[in-house]
Amino acid sequence: MGNPKHTEVSVARQSSPRPDADEPELDDASGPAESDTGTASAEAARALWDELRIDPVEIALPSGTGYTLRAYRPARELTPTDVTERDQDDPFLARRQVVEAEDADDEAVVILDEDVAQEFAESDEEEAKARRGDSADDEDSDVAEEDAGDEEVPVFLSHRGRLLLFKTPESLVSFVRSGAPNDLSQLDSWNELSERVEPADIAPLDEDIYELDLVVENLRGGRDTWDSTLLVEAGEVARDVAYALRLPAVLDMLSAGSSLDDLDEALRATMNGGVGGFLGRRRLKKIGAQTASLGWRTIVGKISAVVDWRD
Repeated sequence: MGNPKHTEVSVARQSSPRPDADEPELDDASGPAESDTGTASAEAARALWDELRIDPVEIALPSGTGYTLRAYRPARELTPTDVTERDQDDPFLARRQVVEAEDADDEAVVILDEDVAQEFAESDEEEAKARRGDSADDEDSDVAEEDAGDEEVPVFLSHRGRLLLFKTPESLVSFVRSGAPNDLSQLDSWNELSERVEPADIAPLDEDIYELDLVVENLRGGRDTWDSTLLVEAGEVARDVAYALRLPAVLDMLSAGSSLDDLDEALRATMNGGVGGFLGRRRLKKIGAQTASLGWRTIVGKISAVVDWRD
């Protein structure tokens, strides 16, 4: 793939002169010891995250690269982030809310004719009967809602509708230990994390490193240069952020049936190979590169707009 994070540079080895027989050979004891220490440290860090069910995440955006934390929990156990303050700071969203409120006020119905009034009364009675008859459907709906409450959903280190990103592991750990309010503090494992986490523990797995800053450029390069891994992983984190930070516009752009969702499905098919991969490549030819790049530019812009950078 064309993903820079997976690029490896090989350097040709040069033959070393044989040591002089009269000179003692020096044992490099520090190499294996340091390697063993590093491996043990990485294993300890991974054990911490697995135990507390929270993961460090690295996200690269056009404005920089930062670390944050993410967890998955049943929806019923989480209180969504409060976006009231964030939305009030958005002049476009504030104006749209005013317009919607004005439209709602204009929906008052004025009845000028007795026959029309009778029709409205009969209509209301029919609706009431329908509601009584749909009680069984309501019960089914309640069961569906309960199932939805059991579904695990993402929650990030965020506050008041903004994603907190930290430039260094040290600044992230300092924040976690500070006791400052955030959306992850509602987790039962948060207090233990604040007591145990160290900067060396902030080492995201490869699958938790996302390069959103490269997505638009990669799409502009044309279908032959599209990096399936880069784009699929970008879609995963974008959906998670959009859900956790309550960004409905981004969720809509990535929803089932959208052009970007079609792109995602086709890319996944090519990654799986076989007949599905062949069909996936055929589907990719039908997806407009310009439309995809413009759509992703909008998504990256909306995510960047809700980031709170912390140094």
